[in-house]
Amino acid sequence: MEQLLVGIEALTIKQIVMFIIGGTLIFLAIKKGYEPMLLLPIGFGAILANIPVVPGIAGISSNEGVLGILKNAGITTELFPALMFVAVGAMVDFTPLLQMPSMLFFGAAAQFGIFMTILFALMLGFNIKEAASIGIIGAADGPTSIFVASKFAKHLLGPISVAAYSYMSLVPIIQPAIIKLLTTKEERKIRMEYKEVKVSKTVKILFPICVTIVAGIIAPISVTLIGLLMFGNLIRECGVVERLSQTAQNELANLVTILLGITIGSTMTADAFINVRTGMIMALGLFAFIFDTAGGVLFAKFLNLFVKKKYNPMVGAAGISAFPMSARVIQRLAKEADPTNFILMQAVGANVSGQIGSIIAGSVVIALLS
Repeated sequence: MEQLLVGIEALTIKQIVMFIIGGTLIFLAIKKGYEPMLLLPIGFGAILANIPVVPGIAGISSNEGVLGILKNAGITTELFPALMFVAVGAMVDFTPLLQMPSMLFFGAAAQFGIFMTILFALMLGFNIKEAASIGIIGAADGPTSIFVASKFAKHLLGPISVAAYSYMSLVPIIQPAIIKLLTTKEERKIRMEYKEVKVSKTVKILFPICVTIVAGIIAPISVTLIGLLMFGNLIRECGVVERLSQTAQNELANLVTILLGITIGSTMTADAFINVRTGMIMALGLFAFIFDTAGGVLFAKFLNLFVKKKYNPMVGAAGISAFPMSARVIQRLAKEADPTNFILMQAVGANVSGQIGSIIAGSVVIALLS
């Protein structure tokens, strides 16, 4: 009988709070549809990690427990995030970017918030590696955020992951407010010329190969990030391994997502998650996200000072890595300003470039601090 009461006696207020947090993530995933693929397993993993441990029996998230073993095998070794890059690469179509290479600049400009946030995090007392891991949240790229945090700040993996995926899911809420604050209705009405350009299969095949070689030579430490993303894309575009492409897009993506999510959730123990630093990370993550969006918009407005064919400033906001959600938001805002304006393809091009931009930003941070 005493054994049945051990769990109740060991239960703490902080663990109850974590049950509520885990339940909230599950609620947001199911009821609101906020990044359900990740937030649901993260939420349930957080509940599992905070079940009171019976003396003499290894907890599920301890090194001997199932989730602890998964963490050591998949997160500590960076295996799960790396495999996720293969899956993401197989799902991304770079054609819009190849049709409009100039959109690549917006993918770079929209990483501005990362480095601003790093400076603010340093001012708040985080060390340089923790600050870098927090700043990457602004890229709106979950796998990159997890990869950098697993290298530099494993103890902050839980709050960083939750912040990254939470803000990604809130793109339709956050971005319109920032865009409307920084642009006029006339600017949102700007039309951008679009010409259908046929991209040959040869170019699509050479693109991931060339990007990998160039990025690898310039920043060898980026190979894990950019190399596996481009490998996944090569599988997609080569046309001779359709089964592998579909496996990467479906089975691999689904399996890694389940394991990654529940393992991240297992790091959200009460003692590690409920503290002032977690609140600061969530606030800094939002700050990074806002500044990344603002950086893209302001960069487009800056370019408009020098070019004859004006850019719609909203396209700059699509330079974040939340693909294709951000591009859809931009098109919706353009349609609100002018029902006949269609800038979806330009926004998709910028959005795709954000996939590359966020990975390069993560690689730069890793290269500078390793």
